[in-house]
Amino acid sequence: MVKGYQKQLKRRMSTPARKRLMRDFKRLQQDPPAGISGAPQDNNIMLWNAVIFGPDDTPWDGGTFKLSLQFSEDYPNKTTYIYADGSICLDILQNQWSPIYDVAAILTSIQSLLCDPNPNSPANSEAARMFSESKREYNRRVREVVEPSWTAD
Repeated sequence: MVKGYQKQLKRRMSTPARKRLMRDFKRLQQDPPAGISGAPQDNNIMLWNAVIFGPDDTPWDGGTFKLSLQFSEDYPNKTTYIYADGSICLDILQNQWSPIYDVAAILTSIQSLLCDPNPNSPANSEAARMFSESKREYNRRVREVVEPSWTAD
C-alpha cells in the first residue's frame, strides 16, 4: 500500500507542468529580470509568490507589488487570464499565450503593464477612463496606492 502511494506521489511530482515550473524557477533564480522576484510557496511548485518593484521614473516608482500565481497541470500549454482582486488583463495571459513564455516572461509583462497600460482593454474601467482623460489625476491616484506599499511588510 505504501509503495503504491509513493509511486503515485512520485508520478504526480514529475508531471510536465511541474518539471517546467522547476526549470522556470531555476532560470528565474539564475538570471532574474530587473525589479522582479518569484519563488514557489511552501514547497508547492504550482503556487508561487512574486514581487514586482515599480519601474523607475513612473508613478509606480518605489512601489512594491506582491502577487500570487497559481498554475494548473496544463502549464505551459495553457494559462488563464486574471481578473478580480487586483485584476490583470494581459494579452500574453489571454489570446497571445504561447508555451515559449515562462514565469519570468509573465512577471516582466505585468511589470511592463505598469509602465504602459492599455486603456482599450482594461481590467479596471475606472482607471482606464482616468488614464485616458486625466493623466495627472491618474498619476496622483497611483501614488496613493503605491505609497502604502513602501512600508508594507
